[in-house]
Amino acid sequence: MRAVSTMEFKIQISSFTQPISDLKDGVLSSESREWNSGRQASRSDTRGFTLLELMVVLGVIMLMAAMSIPVFRSAIVHAREAVLKDDLHTLRKLVDQFTLDKRRPPTSLDELVEGGYLRGGIPVDPFTGSNESWKTDTEDAPLNPNQPSPGIIDVHSGSEDTALDGTPYSSW
Repeated sequence: MRAVSTMEFKIQISSFTQPISDLKDGVLSSESREWNSGRQASRSDTRGFTLLELMVVLGVIMLMAAMSIPVFRSAIVHAREAVLKDDLHTLRKLVDQFTLDKRRPPTSLDELVEGGYLRGGIPVDPFTGSNESWKTDTEDAPLNPNQPSPGIIDVHSGSEDTALDGTPYSSW
C-alpha cells in the first residue's frame, strides 16, 4: 500500500459524493479529480443562513418585542390597581368592623394590627411601596362622649400618581 499525500487526502475528503468505483487503491482516479475540481457548489451543498436572512429574522423579533412591551407594562399597572382596590376594601371593612366591635373608630391603622384585625400587619401600598404612606380620614367630632379622640373613618392611598382611568389613586 502506498502512502497518501496531503493533496490526495484533501481531494478524498472533499469528494464524499464520488462513487466508490472511482477509488483505486484508496486514491481517487485522475478523472474523478478533474470532475471534482470543475464542480461548483450548489445552494443545497452550503449550510447556514445569509446575513440578509438573519437580519430579517432579527427585525421581526424586535418588532414583536416592541409591540408587546406596552401591553406588558399596562398589565403590571392593572395588577397593582387590583391589589390597591383589594387592600382599600379590606382596610375599610376592618375599620368598620373595629368600630362596631369597640363602639369607637380606631385612632390609627396600628390599632387594627394590635387588636388582631390585621394579622399580617398593615399592607404595603402597591404604588408607594410603603405601609406608612396610607392617608386616613378622621372624623372631627367623636361618635359618643366616652370616645377619647377622633378616629379613622376612611383610608386612601398615599400615592400622587394617576390611575389608568384618569383619577388619582389618593381619591379611591
